[in-house]
Amino acid sequence: MDYLLRAYIEEHEQPLTLAFIEAKRQKLPPTQGLEQVKEYARRHSVKFVYSTNGHMFVEFDVTTGKTTDPVPIEDFPTPVELRQRWFAANGLDSASPAIGPLLTAYSVAGDRPRYYQDAAVRAVLERVALAEGGKEKKRALLSLATGAGKTSIAVGILQRLSDGGQLKRALFLVDRDELREQAHGRFHNVFGSDAKIVGEGSDGVNEAKNARIHIATYQSLGIHEEGDASFLRRHYPENHFSHILIDECHRSAWGTWSEVLTRNANAFQIGLTATPRELSGTHEDKQISADNVRHFGEAVYDYSLAQGIEDGYLAPCEIKQGRVSIDVTTLLKKEVIAHKAKRVDTGKKALEHEVRDLYSAKDYDAKLQIPERVIAMCDDLFQYLLDTGGPEQKTIVFCAADTHADRVAAHLNNRYTDWCKANSRARAEPYAFKCTSESSGNKMVEDLRGTLSSWFIATTVELLSTGVDVPCVRNIVFFRYLESAIVFHQMVGRGTRIDEASGKLMFRLYDYTNMIRLFGRDFITPPPRTGGGSERDGDDAEPTLIAGGFAVKVDRGGHFVLGEKDGKLVPVAYEQYKRDLAKRLKSEASNLAQFRERWITPRERQELMSALVSAEGSPIVIQMVDAKQDFDLYDVLAELGYALKPRTRIDRSLAFRYKNESWLDAMPPTAKGVILGITGQFERNGADALENREIWRVPVIQKAGGLAALRAPGKPLVVLQDAKTRLFSA
Repeated sequence: MDYLLRAYIEEHEQPLTLAFIEAKRQKLPPTQGLEQVKEYARRHSVKFVYSTNGHMFVEFDVTTGKTTDPVPIEDFPTPVELRQRWFAANGLDSASPAIGPLLTAYSVAGDRPRYYQDAAVRAVLERVALAEGGKEKKRALLSLATGAGKTSIAVGILQRLSDGGQLKRALFLVDRDELREQAHGRFHNVFGSDAKIVGEGSDGVNEAKNARIHIATYQSLGIHEEGDASFLRRHYPENHFSHILIDECHRSAWGTWSEVLTRNANAFQIGLTATPRELSGTHEDKQISADNVRHFGEAVYDYSLAQGIEDGYLAPCEIKQGRVSIDVTTLLKKEVIAHKAKRVDTGKKALEHEVRDLYSAKDYDAKLQIPERVIAMCDDLFQYLLDTGGPEQKTIVFCAADTHADRVAAHLNNRYTDWCKANSRARAEPYAFKCTSESSGNKMVEDLRGTLSSWFIATTVELLSTGVDVPCVRNIVFFRYLESAIVFHQMVGRGTRIDEASGKLMFRLYDYTNMIRLFGRDFITPPPRTGGGSERDGDDAEPTLIAGGFAVKVDRGGHFVLGEKDGKLVPVAYEQYKRDLAKRLKSEASNLAQFRERWITPRERQELMSALVSAEGSPIVIQMVDAKQDFDLYDVLAELGYALKPRTRIDRSLAFRYKNESWLDAMPPTAKGVILGITGQFERNGADALENREIWRVPVIQKAGGLAALRAPGKPLVVLQDAKTRLFSA
């Protein structure tokens, strides 16, 4: 945004965020920036936004949904008026102690929050303040994409509650040991020894007894589905906690785990998830906690994967589909028997009553193993890896069953061995490995995450679907069928983190089972079954069979990227994605000359990119998918919109020097040296480097005389503008 308005409230250290202003040129109508600043309001959780041309302004009030007529700029609200309106709109009293956390700064010991993390913290603290005044229930839901940093948000919430004088004791509840350890490290940075992991020592005492921040798993409290809640009851009296935060709350099924909420009915309860679940049909009140929206209410703040990709905080996703020929057919009992079906567990011939009447695609490799299917799918995936940089890419393959994961790992290892031999390469061991609960998979996750020279492909069923942070994973592969949109989105979320250390800025989703049909679906599931159990269908007593001799091939299917439509994440055909972006580009600049003119002017380029980059499309995604990281976005867009043959940054710089040799030679040597030094920075970092103030500190440019050297051939700004025009015309 152009202007952010904040105000200090009395003696508090943290100013209150009140409003945004989007300022447009004088010749434009005052409403020109209204839709743009409305979007800022949603992203930043701000109540008032304004659009102005410097003479008139319009106001949009988020709380009422109303927009004013244009008003003279002289009538803009005063700071006092805006403060009063903010408190009135929020239903809060400026003198109430309940607003203390909102006016408390973040700890310098914690992570500096990203804008959406700050917005999420403020949204929760506003709800807390309203709840303290009895105007809202003591509950809040945050919906944030996987990789958005929910733990950092939790730390920010509790730290500001603590510093604002409202935190007594808090429980941070997670569902995996790894998440517990990770959370403890984050909380310890801010709270020190006041943050402890819950556990019973050899003397029977709770190791977190005297802490203010208690970090626990469902299992450690005894409130998982098979638990008896004995630890919770022994060590924590009713209403022991003033605040409870539940990570991955979509995994909450009613069972004994809900007792932590019922025993702390007076606590403010916060749910954090990427996939807030609702239950279909009617259900009893005792099942209410499994329905996140019904229990916590609608999310007070939402940050989607599409938004994270647009902002550059989360990795863009390219999708490749494969069509497996046998999956469009069903197999009858007589066909399976004719293909010499055997039991997987004994190797003996399957008896007739052990063979189903019918097998469909969702049964393959779960209840009926088809070796040719595994081979065809693994071969196709391996070829994709070769085509996109080589086989040694961190990859997670989601399989239908534990034995399926074994066979996928074995075949990928065989293909890799053959490839290494054919290319005279030493094998990295291990290459592909099974990572499931049956294989002590938790111990292998650290190797998948931390070792870049081995442990490349993890084949799994569900172990890596949630609660595992592996930023270096470049590929998510579906060899299994799912019906749950929640589980699917959580699995996709394993690839969304950017990992600059390994150079991973995007990820690919290889879909062999048409899982992308689950994008855009609501997170609605049937009520949880009594006694828990897996979401997978089938009778565990039914034997898994293996039958071979089938003809199987994989055809390459659709090519997509992730976008957003009507607020939902959807796959968009890649060629359509590019056509839509080209259309938006040409609506902003009808020809190449106009585009170049806007590109070389910093303010104009910013406005152009703001118009182009949205949840529906981004030039950076095209740059990544088309492997044009060596090209400036100017060339990516010029090719897209105007069919200009693109040049790499180095080629464009060389062409500039060649075509403008006489122009450069006519300059004093120092000025020429500065211009060549600047184009050298363009080669490394693209157009944005040309306006970076730090460019004048680059040694080669300083040595040539810096900005002062450009005064000899004319006004420095004019000389630079001329140089940029020539560079992008070369």
